[in-house]
Amino acid sequence: MEREIIKTRDGSTTIHIKDWDECYHSRFGAIQEAQHVFIKNGLLLFENKSVSILEIGFGTGLNAFITFLESQKINQIIDYVGVEAYPILAEEVLLLNYVSELNANTERFIFEKMHECNWEEKIVLWNDFSFTKRNQFFAAIDDVEKFDLIYFDAFGYDVQPELWSTEIFEKMYKALKTSGVLVTYAARGVIKRSMKEVGFTVEKLPGAPGKREMFRAIKG
Repeated sequence: MEREIIKTRDGSTTIHIKDWDECYHSRFGAIQEAQHVFIKNGLLLFENKSVSILEIGFGTGLNAFITFLESQKINQIIDYVGVEAYPILAEEVLLLNYVSELNANTERFIFEKMHECNWEEKIVLWNDFSFTKRNQFFAAIDDVEKFDLIYFDAFGYDVQPELWSTEIFEKMYKALKTSGVLVTYAARGVIKRSMKEVGFTVEKLPGAPGKREMFRAIKG
């Protein structure tokens, strides 16, 4: 499918899939969305704790990079696993402006290393931040009680409803430790029902700019 790099309303870039008219991040602001959904309503719940994170949809690497930057502010130990079935191209990475928009030029090598490192190989990116990329379909995830936090950042329900199914959320539930948390930008009733069906307690929270609501789900 044909893809293009576009700017979102906060000045940060994202990838637009023309055939679907779907973006990797919110058109209202890629960085704003990542910070609101995954940092404010996810990572910050684990302040002063070591945390293992599973990202569903590594994509552009924005969520991973922002998580790294945040962890450096609070000296947090993080083990990060990003799952991606269809990696973006090296030339697309070069067109993304996250480093400059986040005023993170001294950390540019971290963003580059996230994309350049080998798949399926755990590395230490920096001090207490370990990182693994898995080239894997979401349906093949079989981790059991391994993660404290899941960033669920799959493409939208309108274009890939199968990624928001009960079967996928059952895998997410199994992958989380007890009291583990899943956060996502989505807030559809059908998604909430699938989450609750597998055992999650679901909270509806204010969404990122341009979106009224989002979900946070907790494993009981």
